[in-house]
Amino acid sequence: MAEFLKPKERMQIPKQIMPEQDPKERITNFNEVNYGFTRELAIKEAQRCLQCKTATCIDGCPVDIKIDDFITLIVEEDFLAAARKIKEDNVLPAICGRVCPQEEQCELTCVLGKKYEPVSIGRLERFVADYEMQQGIETQAVKIPKKGKKVAIVGSGPAGLSCAGDLINMGYDVTVFEALHELGGVLVYGIPEFRLPKEIVRKEINNLEKMGVQFQTDIVIGRSLTIDELMQEEGYEAVFIGVGAGLPWFMNIPGENLVGVYSANEFLTRVNLMKAYRFPEYDSPMLDLRGKNVAVMGGGNTAMDAVRISLRLGAKNAYIVYRRSEVEMPARIEEVHHAKEEGVQFLMLTTPVEMIGDEHSRLKAMKCIKMQLGEPDDSGRRRPIPIAGSEYILDVDTAVIAIGNGSNPLIHKTTPDIEVNKWGNIIVDDETMKTTKNGVFAGGDIVTGGATVILAMGAGRTAAKSIDAYLMDEGKW
Repeated sequence: MAEFLKPKERMQIPKQIMPEQDPKERITNFNEVNYGFTRELAIKEAQRCLQCKTATCIDGCPVDIKIDDFITLIVEEDFLAAARKIKEDNVLPAICGRVCPQEEQCELTCVLGKKYEPVSIGRLERFVADYEMQQGIETQAVKIPKKGKKVAIVGSGPAGLSCAGDLINMGYDVTVFEALHELGGVLVYGIPEFRLPKEIVRKEINNLEKMGVQFQTDIVIGRSLTIDELMQEEGYEAVFIGVGAGLPWFMNIPGENLVGVYSANEFLTRVNLMKAYRFPEYDSPMLDLRGKNVAVMGGGNTAMDAVRISLRLGAKNAYIVYRRSEVEMPARIEEVHHAKEEGVQFLMLTTPVEMIGDEHSRLKAMKCIKMQLGEPDDSGRRRPIPIAGSEYILDVDTAVIAIGNGSNPLIHKTTPDIEVNKWGNIIVDDETMKTTKNGVFAGGDIVTGGATVILAMGAGRTAAKSIDAYLMDEGKW
């Protein structure tokens, strides 16, 4: 067992660096960029934790993981117990350890971070989750008395999976309905293989299946079945809607209908579900980017994913075109750093005003205009203002619009008594996640708009508690 150090000794330990692929090598493959902590690095990093009497890091975790407890177990070298401790509150630790923005959540509230670098909580979470998988530990179904009540989960993304995991552990019969042919929602179609391997997602979902969760794919709720049919004909006494925000936004500029212009949703889905990341074994001809110039509009994590994918698919030049400065970019610092290492070119304070096509209606260039920052807008970021006369032409063959997503109106159109706001997001009670329709709850991006995996999971957990209270009260809410 590793040594427990005094607080002053802990503060003298430098933050441990996670090993990763060399940039020149990784742009030639879709293998995971970060290798993860070794056993020795994980223990050393865990020893940095001050074990505060009041663990403020937990306040920053949307699912309330007992962070201090699982880190103590790492110091004690009981990694399997640490994994079990995390799973008391988070059914997807290997995923969250990779893609959650811990620097804005649990690590932001780490006491050590006030003077030094915060403890790498997310990387420690990934380490113990991966260790458990590598040991071949089988998830055992918990023997809980069945309540004889059925709950339907619409969508197999992070919100739906989290809700399903909690409900199955409460004794409900849970079925998850997924519109696509592969489970995982945004975890499989929206995040590239080099950040989140598909096999990791499959293993986490397999764990839920072993716990008793049922999954049905290729069922579009709102088309195959409506919410009313689930409740009135299929016998589900409560429904949770976690379908995400999958309706792409465009820029509404001339030429967006040209061949070679994609929404980020389509681009990432082609790469992930059509397996373009395994080219040439799987060939998606429209994404043969060898020798091409690719521009990605946006500054979030999705934009970083798309532009880094472009390099791996052979792009000659890969640009991020962002209308503000780097300071305002919402993407994770790590993702921006990795993109720069890999050769992505950043065109800041720039926005396209027209997509230009050739005689075959194929994209050949973008007309861009330079911007300057004015006063802050409603987001708190300085508003970009065009600079008159600064237009120029950028030669590009492929453009990806990654400026955000809206809510698919399908469920609202087929279930009008579920109210939505002006953006099409489902309206819920913030404390319970209850919608305006009795017995129906919702959470994740369909409620908040595009957000993070862990916030969606937090909403799923809140909804599970509310569904339990609702059904135990025999639907008298």
